[in-house]
Amino acid sequence: MKPIIYAIFVSMFSCLAVFSDEIVKDWIVQDEQFRVAKKIEVPFSPEHTRQVIDSALALCGRIATISGVDQTAINTVIVSLKALQNTLTTAAPEQYESLYLEARKLKRAVIRCNPHLSKLQKLLFITKHDADDPSFHMCDQFYGFTARPGGGLYVLENPLSEEPPKLVNLLANSVVGQGRMKGRKLQGGVFLSPEVSFDGKTIYFAYCEAKSTDTSWKQEKSVQYYHEWSESRCYHLFRCNADGTDLVQLTDGSVNDFDPCELPDGRIAFISERRGGFLRCGRYCPVYTLFSMEPDGSDIICLSYHETHEWQPSVDHNGMLLYTRWDYVDRDTNAAHHLWTCFPDGRDPRSYHGNYPVKRESRPWMEMDVRAIPNSHRYVAVAGAHHGHAFGSLVLIDQRLEDDGAMSQVTRLTPEVPFPESERKPTNPFMIYGTPWAFSEDDFLCVYDSEAKNRGIYWIDAAGNRELIYRDTSISAHSPMPLAARQRPPVIPAQTTQSARYRNENNTGNNSNDKALVGIVNVYQSDFDFPMVNNQPVKIKAIRIIQLFAKSTPVPDDPKIGIAKQTNARGVLGTVPVEEDGSAFFEAPVGKPIYFQALDEHGRAVQSMRSATYLHSGEQLTCIGCHENKRNQPSLNRTTAIAFSRPPSLIRNDISGSYPLNFVQLVQPVLDDHCVQCHGDQEHPAATGFKTKHAFDLTGITDAPNGWTRSYQSLAKNYGFYFHSDNGSINDPIHGGSRTSAGKFGASASALRDYLDENHYGVKLSPEERRRIDLWLDTNSVFYGTYENTRVQSLGKDVRPALE
Repeated sequence: MKPIIYAIFVSMFSCLAVFSDEIVKDWIVQDEQFRVAKKIEVPFSPEHTRQVIDSALALCGRIATISGVDQTAINTVIVSLKALQNTLTTAAPEQYESLYLEARKLKRAVIRCNPHLSKLQKLLFITKHDADDPSFHMCDQFYGFTARPGGGLYVLENPLSEEPPKLVNLLANSVVGQGRMKGRKLQGGVFLSPEVSFDGKTIYFAYCEAKSTDTSWKQEKSVQYYHEWSESRCYHLFRCNADGTDLVQLTDGSVNDFDPCELPDGRIAFISERRGGFLRCGRYCPVYTLFSMEPDGSDIICLSYHETHEWQPSVDHNGMLLYTRWDYVDRDTNAAHHLWTCFPDGRDPRSYHGNYPVKRESRPWMEMDVRAIPNSHRYVAVAGAHHGHAFGSLVLIDQRLEDDGAMSQVTRLTPEVPFPESERKPTNPFMIYGTPWAFSEDDFLCVYDSEAKNRGIYWIDAAGNRELIYRDTSISAHSPMPLAARQRPPVIPAQTTQSARYRNENNTGNNSNDKALVGIVNVYQSDFDFPMVNNQPVKIKAIRIIQLFAKSTPVPDDPKIGIAKQTNARGVLGTVPVEEDGSAFFEAPVGKPIYFQALDEHGRAVQSMRSATYLHSGEQLTCIGCHENKRNQPSLNRTTAIAFSRPPSLIRNDISGSYPLNFVQLVQPVLDDHCVQCHGDQEHPAATGFKTKHAFDLTGITDAPNGWTRSYQSLAKNYGFYFHSDNGSINDPIHGGSRTSAGKFGASASALRDYLDENHYGVKLSPEERRRIDLWLDTNSVFYGTYENTRVQSLGKDVRPALE
């Protein structure tokens, strides 16, 4: 703080005894920010004081309309503000300071009249340092090894009363009563993601001991990573009563468990690394996704089989689960990590917002800490960065509006702060706001620091007002929320058989249904136009089901699955028929990330998902169409869809070499039979009958880069069809974008199609041979099908994925 400002600050304490040092400092900082913005030299200028009074009067007008407001109290403040306003017109410079401070006191009195805040008796929060991760990444901040020791679980009593609030260290006298840490206090470690139960009686949170037995950095292929995943270096879930008693440990092990969220039926959703697998574009970066358990830590089940990271579940007013998913199947790593929803039992994951941006710069790159706003259809979230932590600007999201791939569903709540990375780099200076909690569409709690360093707890509103509630100068506050009961959303009955509770309530014993059903009402009901054939939309004859395999190796592009950057390993499970009316009904595998392609009469993909879904035991998933418009009423036939009047189809396995996909098994036999006689081994032409001096080498010799065959090296880049999955690939006109253009990808768009008929030296492929080539082109033109035993795969032998 500048000397002159500090002197002013010291001089005022006699008249502001009821306000903490930090509150007064915050007022001064706001005055200084105003002066700098307006280029005013005099502190506490009448212009700024007038602005404070005007905003306070406007705030009075809004608060006066809230149910339960004390009209007498607010009218008293209004009279005082208007009197101060009159005094300001004739004030002398020596009065500027006292008048400004009086305006600030009165504005704070207005805030205390707000029923949302006047009823706030206890405020729960944690203190913690920002994560110390060398990668500075949205994923690494939640690994225990990046946690910086320090902080605690606190309650601030009467946070906005006229008297100084009382700060309570909630676990100061508590010891763990259950679990590996039984008998110990939670001291010296790191707290994360507290959550209050709906009845206000229980607190769930994550805690990491932050103790290390191995502080060395590892090195693998020029990538540094920390490789200690131990019990004492991971986050685990805990529970205690609202007064800090009955502290118990709920989870343990060498995996991180965090972000607990009570579901309406009492189970606890949380984020965990238990599914296994690694990030495709990073370092040693284990994937974490949605799980749930009973409130005592028993019966842990997987809610999400997604192949990449997920964050911060919460529950909306309809009882649905909200969370952030990172979605980059065959597309840009930095384009889509936004709001997803699913039922509390994990079924039917859907994205109604943000998943298909037209340009990355046209909207936030990532939205975290998404929460429903009471008595509203909107959500509040942090607009953060991919390369950064869970802080940034705050936004409101309205999923009811049509998503234009930009800002149509997004309203800026804190417009003074640009979206980090999307609008401004480097990201660090703009990690200013975080962990919002909504009282209404106008009133919010959050953490904030203009310098993105030492964040305090603030009340803010949609009009741009901001008032400090609490700050610790030595450590940031995090995750403020009322320690009180709130309305429990409706309980949506489980429709999957995976939880012990479901099996007990339905008397199924331990026999869970390992099958799931998928129904598509009309594949032609879409938000895009299908290609035309003979002046008619192309006929869809089948659905291809493709499984994505979780990455079992930690370094990006190791192994290099194919020519596309950081692409997924995958396998074709097979196909199911589509009826004449566009309907389909089939059995689907449980617990596997899958995506669908719509096939024409030739078995070529017309449309493809560039995302993933999954099913649970007993689930019945119904889709209206293929990328149907989510906001329009479906135009259903009066008669039942044909497919629904028969038993479900079984998936029909595809050609050898398609599960897992293996170029040597799938494509090389066709090349050997039709191509190598001209496209042979240039070094040993006699062995293959090589004829053309400049022809590509299409032999299966495995001396190409990445362990590939010469044929793959020759064909894939310029004749295959593929989408990249790396930073910036969205801007590639051929290998990028967010969504697939129907009929303009895969076998239909590949340059190789011009060489597969008699026009190319009389080539005649059988239907099965053409199908092999088409399938390879439709599935991102990969070489390897799994991440393991690549040498064996390159020899054309079967290798099953480690994480199938």
